[in-house]
Amino acid sequence: MAIGERIKRIRNFRKLTQKDLGLAIGFDENTADVRVAQYETGTRTPKEKYINAIAAVLQISPSALSVPDIDNYIGVLQTLFALEDIYGLKINSIDGELCLALDKSIGTSYLTMFDMFSAWQTQSEKLKNGEISQEDYDNWRYNYPKIEAEHTRAALDARWQDQQK
Repeated sequence: MAIGERIKRIRNFRKLTQKDLGLAIGFDENTADVRVAQYETGTRTPKEKYINAIAAVLQISPSALSVPDIDNYIGVLQTLFALEDIYGLKINSIDGELCLALDKSIGTSYLTMFDMFSAWQTQSEKLKNGEISQEDYDNWRYNYPKIEAEHTRAALDARWQDQQK
């Protein structure tokens, strides 16, 4: 999904108009909606300062907007190849089903990616089991890793308070 599509999706998720978003990031009243529409349609690509401003208004991480171009299968596969090269993501087969797995032999990167994937899997399971809403799940994804750190901090604070009793 291209950056413009992500902006539109998250803007709609936050229930903002194009004009609201444009004004909030500093465009003047006459051009605010036009500029955001240009970003969303891909006519223009926002500069980094606007990506950061849009992310701040949408209350997400800028990296949630700046994703690789995965609008076609070749782009997806090239992204997976890059993940293999950089992070040791491997393709395997389990019981005849293709799956992606982390390469344990790469040490620290494996542990970091394992922790991240585990956090993702936990949230995905909560959604599947009805423990959280789609909105909560999307909020977690769009604010990762900040929201994960907040969850961890809250859990540690709760554990500390229990120990104080």
